[in-house]
Amino acid sequence: MSEFLSQEEIDALLKGELPGSSPARDLTEEEKDALGEIGNISMGSAATVLSQILNRKVLITTPSTRVTTPEELFASFQIPYVIVEVNFTEGLEGSNLLILKAKDAAVIANLMMGGSGQVDKEELDEIETSALGEAMNQMMGSAATSMSTIFNRGVKISPPQVIAIGFPQESFTSPWPPSEPIVVVSFKMEIVDLLQSEIMQVMPVEVAKQEVGMLLGTSSPAEAMGSSPEASPPPETVTTAPPSPPPASSFGETATQRPPQVFGSTPRNLELILDVPLDIEVVLGSTTKSIKEILSLGPGSIVELDKMADEPVEILVNGTLIAWGEVVVVNENFGVRITNILDPYERINHLRK
Repeated sequence: MSEFLSQEEIDALLKGELPGSSPARDLTEEEKDALGEIGNISMGSAATVLSQILNRKVLITTPSTRVTTPEELFASFQIPYVIVEVNFTEGLEGSNLLILKAKDAAVIANLMMGGSGQVDKEELDEIETSALGEAMNQMMGSAATSMSTIFNRGVKISPPQVIAIGFPQESFTSPWPPSEPIVVVSFKMEIVDLLQSEIMQVMPVEVAKQEVGMLLGTSSPAEAMGSSPEASPPPETVTTAPPSPPPASSFGETATQRPPQVFGSTPRNLELILDVPLDIEVVLGSTTKSIKEILSLGPGSIVELDKMADEPVEILVNGTLIAWGEVVVVNENFGVRITNILDPYERINHLRK
């Protein structure tokens, strides 16, 4: 047997791993659920900011989590993508990527420039790239603020770097070794009436486990960062962009609480996310009209909805149905009185759909 350690064994020792042992290269189902919930909250907040920037309703929902490697991930891309690299500088260590299709990025950039969002190209010029970078900066700043609240610890990020890659002709140099395990959290992204697609958040397994440990209380922030408690700075909330207030719902209300946590963790962990803002929407009803009928609308026109006048209205939180109610007037403002609410189990199932 060789008396010298291989580079792989040296790296393992530097990471605090015993020679011959294999690092945790995968996530348990509980860890995947926890990571999905973190993404659901932080990216939901990012979607709110993007809605404000674009002046259009944006939904980012239904996260799914898988473990792969940079080599496998980027080899699977067959169309041009835009990669946004974000580095954690405080609260967490490492970097993560946001990946979206180049055409989707062009739609967002076009809307930021005052366009209609109807684009056919997949390339961004310098001004459009700058506009997209600003949108990503605002989104990730808001996501970092949400993570600060969840973890009860300031999370600081560097300004995002936007990189357009013309897969499969061009290649991307990953910030991680080709065979290192990474976590891909995929979200459905919808810009209402314009775009339905997917956005991916990519990070090393180590970073993912840092986040999960702080959420579930299985490790303190100091332990997650690999430092002693005395070396940890006091909790603070710092982001690269000021947090934007969530837009008011149809009835001028903003939620400050969310349904019970999915993971059955301690009440202490639940308290960490009680102040995360969520959007409340009240749906009176809907209908379908032809283009001709829409063009004929004018002041005084009446649009008949698909609900009876005495039927309860739906109450949605971040696009998820949680209750029904009836419309009331409070101090000359519209409001909604809750008449029926889904039990916690049903609400959790709706959040996972």
